[in-house]
Amino acid sequence: MGITLNRDHLSGFLRKEDYKKIAPALKKAHEALHAKKGPGNDFLGWLDLPGRVSGAFLKELDGLAAMVQNNSDALVSVGIGGSYLGIRSTVEFLGGAPKLPIHYAGHNMSSEDLSGLLQRLQDRRVSIVVISKSGTTTEPALAFRILKRFMQERYGEAQLKERIICVTDGKKGALKKIADTYGFRSFVIPDDVGGRFSVLTPVGLVPLACAGVDVRGLLEGARAGQDEYGQNDPERNAAYQYAASRYLLYQKGKLIEVLASFYPNLFYVAEWWKQLFGESEGKDGQGIFPASVMYSTDLHSMGQLMQNGVRVIFETFLMIEKVSRDIVIPKDEADLDGFNCVAGKGLDFVNKKAYEATAAAHDEGDVPSLTITLSKADAFHLGQLYYFFEKAVAISGYLLRVNPFDQPGVEAYKAKMFKLLGKAA
Repeated sequence: MGITLNRDHLSGFLRKEDYKKIAPALKKAHEALHAKKGPGNDFLGWLDLPGRVSGAFLKELDGLAAMVQNNSDALVSVGIGGSYLGIRSTVEFLGGAPKLPIHYAGHNMSSEDLSGLLQRLQDRRVSIVVISKSGTTTEPALAFRILKRFMQERYGEAQLKERIICVTDGKKGALKKIADTYGFRSFVIPDDVGGRFSVLTPVGLVPLACAGVDVRGLLEGARAGQDEYGQNDPERNAAYQYAASRYLLYQKGKLIEVLASFYPNLFYVAEWWKQLFGESEGKDGQGIFPASVMYSTDLHSMGQLMQNGVRVIFETFLMIEKVSRDIVIPKDEADLDGFNCVAGKGLDFVNKKAYEATAAAHDEGDVPSLTITLSKADAFHLGQLYYFFEKAVAISGYLLRVNPFDQPGVEAYKAKMFKLLGKAA
């Protein structure tokens, strides 16, 4: 059980001496992070979060989930960025919500999208979890305003307290005022955990528990990650090896990292990863551009560029060792397609051979790659993967000498949009 990192396809691009040269910087980054003396040290609550989630809180979630599942046919999670991607990536990775279908709103401003959701909810008993630290982020604020009116017209004021749950700041903000005014049940977003690191806080745990997801397994995996990736020894710490490899490739002109997987249930994990790394590293003129592809589908569209295009790319393959379901390829007597060579094999066998071939071909095409492999696709390993990436991006940010925990550039478009809307900032 666990997560492994393979660096075989870096051998032609990085040398042991490269890693030795940055070992002191890697050690310094670790020490600054764990001593909480580096940039952004007031946002390090995620660092030991998995080990601090209490049994009492989990029991409270059990009670909340039982109530929501008893009186609902559909759950709507309202949020954007870190208040959306971690939730959706978890649900999609695990193959869907096991007890309560979950829908998403507030992650865009498409009237078509929200209108369609409202139509689908017409004959459903609905509960809502709205997630926002401030309550004034445009997309979730407007979606919640519309959904709240929908709920008021459907249920009246009396039932709203049983059907709307807020995850927000504990002391201030518009959503906190709304929760207090209407008497909505609320959970607190920790002040020391930024949005993109928040999947293991009430931001992620509340809606996931309500949908019936194994949040205990998720936390157990993250706790295992906290232990495994807490040691200051790059030879034994795969998260540090990943961070160091990325940094060295960046120094050699590899400016784009493509997270590639052959498993569609990892699509939204890649979307979560893009926010985590893009928002953490992309500042002060620094940062690797995070992109993603889904193979083998994208080999028939992006494969040409990956093989022969501009050489500023490296790949990180995200793989699953043991799939939960496989399909045996049948033998065909006529064998007109010539694929009796794999008759009797599982389809996943072919999928993995496609990965091996892709990594080897791209290596020959001057595209270095790493491979991260999860033993299996369950909540435990996803929780461990979340922590792996969180720890890696923190170290990576410090190697780049940026604050990996702020996002000053995000506010630029908001200020201009509020001015165009005539809204006070």
